[in-house]
Amino acid sequence: MAITKFRIEQLNDVDVRKGQYVLYWMQQSQRAEYNHALEYAIQEANRLNQGVLVGFGLMDNYPEANLRHYIFMLEGLKETQASLAKRGIKMVIRKGAPAEVALTLGRQASMIVCDRGYLKHQKKWRAQVSREAGCRLVQVESDVVVPVEVVSEKAEYAARTIRPKIHRQLETYLAELKPIRAKHNSLNFSIKGIDLTDTEKILKKMNLDRNVAPVSALFKGGTSQAVKRFDEFIRRRLKHYDQHSNQPQTDDVSHMSPYLHFGQISPLYLALRIQSAGRALQKAKDAFLEELIVRRELAINFAHYTPNYDSYESIPNWAQKTLADHQKDQREYVYTQRQLEGAETHDEYWNAAMREMRYTGFMHNYMRMYWGKKILEWSPTPQKAFRTTLAINNKYFIDGRDPNSYTGVAWIYGVHDRAWTERPIFGKIRYMAASGLERKCDIQGYVKKVDGLVQKV
Repeated sequence: MAITKFRIEQLNDVDVRKGQYVLYWMQQSQRAEYNHALEYAIQEANRLNQGVLVGFGLMDNYPEANLRHYIFMLEGLKETQASLAKRGIKMVIRKGAPAEVALTLGRQASMIVCDRGYLKHQKKWRAQVSREAGCRLVQVESDVVVPVEVVSEKAEYAARTIRPKIHRQLETYLAELKPIRAKHNSLNFSIKGIDLTDTEKILKKMNLDRNVAPVSALFKGGTSQAVKRFDEFIRRRLKHYDQHSNQPQTDDVSHMSPYLHFGQISPLYLALRIQSAGRALQKAKDAFLEELIVRRELAINFAHYTPNYDSYESIPNWAQKTLADHQKDQREYVYTQRQLEGAETHDEYWNAAMREMRYTGFMHNYMRMYWGKKILEWSPTPQKAFRTTLAINNKYFIDGRDPNSYTGVAWIYGVHDRAWTERPIFGKIRYMAASGLERKCDIQGYVKKVDGLVQKV
């Protein structure tokens, strides 16, 4: 199937010029497979009778990133570079801010193709390249199933409002993306970049936050790792997915969020793989697609249409009012960020969740909700709670710092939710209690599971 025009947007009014190659500036979609931006770049290069150069900017100070994030990303980039080489396409990684690297590599380009990101800094980088490139810049959306503006032109209120809009489009967009053969091999281009053979050597030369340990023993980056995990999920755990969404003691989740965060796996690929699973698994398949497409793309809708998605002011007015009404309520426990990060609370269930996050970079989604609700309960003000929740979330989760993370934190404070029964501290914000965990799941089993995971790290 041809790449639909609704994924493609020309970001400036500059013509294609006579250059030496088409540059695909890779940033968000860090993969060589099921990548609409890459296939579009190959298509245009073939039309211009040129080769494709893939460029990537590796910066020291990516917002809130640390050693854990960089190792996972470099593991993926190393594989992507090798996969592109098998297709006769050269990938050059250079130190520097993504926009600056794109502009440098773009000096000899006929046109530049980029993928799409939804966060403020990603939009800023693309705006800079569109202004300064001197050649055509085309953005191709590849990290959602249905393009954002096709679904809605505004921030949606909740899953129930965006769901029918997405479902109307699924038949059109759940279409296989076949790779295009590059007519011109670019491996002989004499353009130098960083050698990814020794990632440890690269990391030593970078000025990174090294306070958070890597988690390669449990989560190794790369498209092949994602595919391997997903195949195993379909074979062994998909059948339990819909029944165990609130059972954190189980392991019946896909673990795809870290790979989706770095663009190492395509959501379209995952959706098509799930669709092809057995008919007897329809309930589980529907539950997975609800999370992968409806919930994830609701989060991207929020980040895209909410300029202050990363601040307390992004939560609804009703939520701000009810939290303000209860801001001075007595709190039985108040913890500092340091105590929280150290899992030093009175609540063994919460401590287990924090330890899972700290040592593995991951957490079952049901526990993520409980984890965030308790920070709201144990902080001196809701504003402080929001900042603390987001800071810890972004520091330890491999999939932190993306639309899903920002929206997940905002949900704790009322985004995409409704008013509930009023209670102290929370007001009308949805509440979660330890007694609810004890009723609904084997929470002691979860604590034991975390103990076992921590020992593996």
